[in-house]
Amino acid sequence: MPWKLSSEFTFDSAHVITGYDGPCGRLHGHTYRVRMELSSDRLRPSAHVKRAIMVADFKTLKWAKKDVDAGGLDHAYLNDLPDLGDDTTAEVIAAYIHRKTMDRVRADLPDGDDGADLRLHVTLWETPDSSCEYWE
Repeated sequence: MPWKLSSEFTFDSAHVITGYDGPCGRLHGHTYRVRMELSSDRLRPSAHVKRAIMVADFKTLKWAKKDVDAGGLDHAYLNDLPDLGDDTTAEVIAAYIHRKTMDRVRADLPDGDDGADLRLHVTLWETPDSSCEYWE
């Protein structure tokens, strides 16, 4: 893949891992750090520029850093998100961020472009020294 976008950001959220026998089974929060890496074989137009000069818009990759009231994950209680519910481990959150990001990237693609060459790699840090990676 000749192009790779990389973007990092943080968001603050609270959660409970229901049924966890230990501190994570109680309400607690994290300052999550996320790295998005989106690779592509070619350049495309975006919602903001109609010429084929981007892999994707960085704004699209950073959706999760928005406040929960604006559709992001910042200041969210993660257990309230229907796609997560009681399963708010780093692994499940990383896969959720991947899925929602790819939905947004695909929504910006021009007609006839299925984005088959796009590959997203998400790294989610729950603490400064504990992370999870998810990619497809």
